[in-house]
Amino acid sequence: MKQILFFSAILLVSAATFGQKTEKLFNGKDLTGWTIHGTEKWYVENGELVCESGPDKQYGYLSTNKNYKDFEFSVRFKQESNGNSGVFFRSSIEGVKISGWQVEVAPPGGNTAGIYESYGRGWLVKPKDEDQRWLKANQWNTLKFRVKGDEVTTWLNGHKIVHLKDEKIGQGEGFIALQIHDGGGIKVRWKDFKLKVLD
Repeated sequence: MKQILFFSAILLVSAATFGQKTEKLFNGKDLTGWTIHGTEKWYVENGELVCESGPDKQYGYLSTNKNYKDFEFSVRFKQESNGNSGVFFRSSIEGVKISGWQVEVAPPGGNTAGIYESYGRGWLVKPKDEDQRWLKANQWNTLKFRVKGDEVTTWLNGHKIVHLKDEKIGQGEGFIALQIHDGGGIKVRWKDFKLKVLD
């Protein structure tokens, strides 16, 4: 009986993990595996990835060198000063003109975990007003989102925020990228990057 239970447990674990592969995006030491776009600041401090406005006060991006189609992504972020940022997916870039979709990271009331289409349709879905309370200002927050086919779901600090089904997103291809918004005065810390590729 014990053997049957043991093998049943193995089969359940195997079924849960089949078709999924975890990748390490950030090594905690440097920006290996990433590319900087623009003149804003990206650096590693105390094992955390930091983005900070530079003197040009323009848009800046840090993109993965690899493209990702279907995946689950999570990261912890802490906004210092003005935390207007975001995480792009299935995106491409020319200079600092990025095309794709962003899961928003913004100061309180700024629609964190909503989905925005850059140089396209703009806001596709915003959080409900009551869901914006889950953002913890000046503290560590956990952002998670899942992209599978033409569907995107986001969570903030364990709370489901939005779900979107969109044909254009389903056709998208490209990298994952972090953003610094223009205007200056922005500083955000990031850590605990987790990426699970979905087949």
